[in-house]
Order: sequence, then structure tokens, then C-alpha cells
Amino acid sequence: MSQEGLESAEPVAPGAPGAGAARLTVVRALAPLTVTGDRALLGHLVRNLLANAVRHNRPGGRIRLATSADGLLTVSNTGPVIEPDDVPRLLEPFRRRAERQHTAGEGAGLGLSIVASIARAHGAKLRAEANPAPGGGLTVRVRFPAAGPGARPGPAAARPVPHAG
Repeated sequence: MSQEGLESAEPVAPGAPGAGAARLTVVRALAPLTVTGDRALLGHLVRNLLANAVRHNRPGGRIRLATSADGLLTVSNTGPVIEPDDVPRLLEPFRRRAERQHTAGEGAGLGLSIVASIARAHGAKLRAEANPAPGGGLTVRVRFPAAGPGARPGPAAARPVPHAG
């Protein structure tokens, strides 16, 4: 099923450990997006962004997922208010917004650093911004280079990754 130009909102129950039974609303604005690169790595990039958006959200919060034909992937979530100066360190390995509590499903602080590494390996530009109060949370934009003739391929196992609908 094609989701070109699709924008929808639907409630989902977060599956991340520690999220409890809180419900989140997912807003999707999906346009076809083709990226040249490693399918497995690009899948990890998207999964890590979505897992973070769920894990670091708040009860009754929102996740916005958007793609555009010009190579932009955006994942935004509500959640705790993050100081803008703290955002760059969230992209570093083993860095977290808050001190570890050593609870099940907490994560090690690698998700966004992995996203940043995969983006770099594919020639993409990553920009992360803190969302202002009262919604809080984070918006991450990944701008991929143009796919097609003359486009710079990603890792050695490069192959086109069509938008999944």
C-alpha cells in the first residue's frame, strides 16, 4: 500500500520496557524516500530513533515520523524538557540525559550515537534539537544525500532501500 502524502495520527501502546501502559499518539507524514546504502544499517537507524522516541516519551505523549522525497527523515517526540546545551552530548556513546538507574530495559546510552554513526557512514547530515516546554522531548532530522545517478554510495554493501509502506 502506498503511503505517499499520508498523514495520520493513531494511538499506540508503547512496547518499550518501563513505559507501562501509557498510550502514545503517532503522527505520520510519509512521502516516498529512497536512500542508497546498507539496508541493515539503515533499518537500525530508523529503529533506534523510534525506540528512543517511545522510551523517552511521557504518558499521553506524541511521536511524529515524517519522510520527504528530498531525503529528509524526521522523528520527534514529546518527553522531558532537555536543555539545548545537553543535546550534543546525547549523540555521544554511553551518554544519557539522566544518570543510569540500572533497571531492566533502561538502555546503555548508545542509541543516538549509533544513529549518528550510521548517518555519517551514509553521507547524511544529522541534526538534533530539544523541543521547548511544555511538550519537551527531542526532534532528530537526518538529511540523506540525493539517491540516483552520481549519488555517493554508503558502505560497501550499498544497495537502494525503498520507502517501506
